[in-house]
Amino acid sequence: MRLDQAYWEKRYHDGSTGWDAGGPTRPFVEYIDQLENKHLKILIPGAGNAYEAEYLYEKGFEHVYVIDFAEQPLENLKKRIPDFPENQLIQEDFFDHRGSYDLILEQTFFCAIDPSLRKSYVRKIQELLRPGGKLVGVLWSVAMNEDQPPFGGSLDEYEKLFDSQFQIITLEPCYNSIKPRKGREVFINLLSLELE
Repeated sequence: MRLDQAYWEKRYHDGSTGWDAGGPTRPFVEYIDQLENKHLKILIPGAGNAYEAEYLYEKGFEHVYVIDFAEQPLENLKKRIPDFPENQLIQEDFFDHRGSYDLILEQTFFCAIDPSLRKSYVRKIQELLRPGGKLVGVLWSVAMNEDQPPFGGSLDEYEKLFDSQFQIITLEPCYNSIKPRKGREVFINLLSLELE
């Protein structure tokens, strides 16, 4: 299976978007609500319908960038927020993206990429974060599919994966997951270390 642009466009076209919660989930709302610096430059990779971007933008965060392989979810966000800056809606492969960010929010993207790319994901996230930048979000904490997204994982796997490139501030079961995901998510708050 090729998890390319055509694959994701088809998922949106067919309405096969079971990951879509219809709004920002509680872990993100609670995290965003405690952020004070509205000037943070924020990236949401594999953003899908980008409800977190919408929530941030409505709270006064103007430097929010969303990336997705598929065009449809970016169009959906534009319909919901017509004045969202066009140059902050990016349709491209995350691994080709260039930029520098203070915060990267992880919501369902990590579980959508081929697990063989997880080490590349960690390197790319670190490359995109400014020194002292953070990767914050939720990951699945259970085994999932092996042949198609979503792909799951475990606390132990994530600790081994991120420990060498990040200072782990939080890596623990998510206490405020939405009901369908309760007991199946890990909340991460990881501080980027200097690239060697």
